[in-house]
Amino acid sequence: MNILSIQSSVAYGHVGNSAAVFPLQRLGIEVWPVNTVHFSNHTGYGAWRGPLLAAEDVAAVIAGIDDRGALAEADAVLSGYQGGEEVGAVILDAVARVKELNPEAVYCCDPVMGDVGRGFFVRPGIPEFMRDRVVPRADIITPNHFELDFLAGRATDTLEEVLDAVDTVRARGPQEVLVTSILHEDTEPGTVEMLAVSGGEDGAAYALTTPLLPITPNGCGDMTAALYLAHLRTTGSPATALSRVASSVFSVLERTLAAGTREIQLVASQHDIAHPADRFAVRRVR
Repeated sequence: MNILSIQSSVAYGHVGNSAAVFPLQRLGIEVWPVNTVHFSNHTGYGAWRGPLLAAEDVAAVIAGIDDRGALAEADAVLSGYQGGEEVGAVILDAVARVKELNPEAVYCCDPVMGDVGRGFFVRPGIPEFMRDRVVPRADIITPNHFELDFLAGRATDTLEEVLDAVDTVRARGPQEVLVTSILHEDTEPGTVEMLAVSGGEDGAAYALTTPLLPITPNGCGDMTAALYLAHLRTTGSPATALSRVASSVFSVLERTLAAGTREIQLVASQHDIAHPADRFAVRRVR
């Protein structure tokens, strides 16, 4: 399996491609990382150094891959944080080119925009760009609860409302949806839920519950999107993909909490990424 991953990159720590590439490689997947920025560290530190790459430079790298004839062999395109509409347009052009060469290829978009408690942390205009132009072109999306509510245009307070919101978004294009960080009226205190909704007319839905750990490190969403894309495409089962992703990500978070570090313990958790255990029960909710 070959994945074209168009995301940010940092030298120190793990976000964007620096959080997605290694887990995919540990699963035996070939990854072609195209970086949209190359920063010293993620911006959550408040200070960083390094270049924000121009959209034409990102497009040139992708064109160079195409020159090698490789895009015809891509099975998926993966994207995360998009800092501007110009880079977003380059990503959509890449998706179109890959699908032209391989109609079986899919586009997995992590619609990074914001989170509960923080609100939107992207610049004005990006949420609307993601909602109106990017997400409709995706086959798979991996929003958190806050991002799902924005995409659906309403707040959701019950699991049934979350499912309805997913269906609203699926009607606009993406068929496979993973929702993370779900908190609703029936969520047990100290826990958080994940929900996977499959493609097809029935829209079968699966959920699982994990303990809510007292950390929110950067990069977990990037890792989650990459792992879900990989497991969904290799197994064809949203339930299996959900189980494996939750197990791997929770193991990384546990190790990060124990280490007391700001950066996720990605390398130290590589066994749990390559060989995820069935730690959490998956239940069918539709």
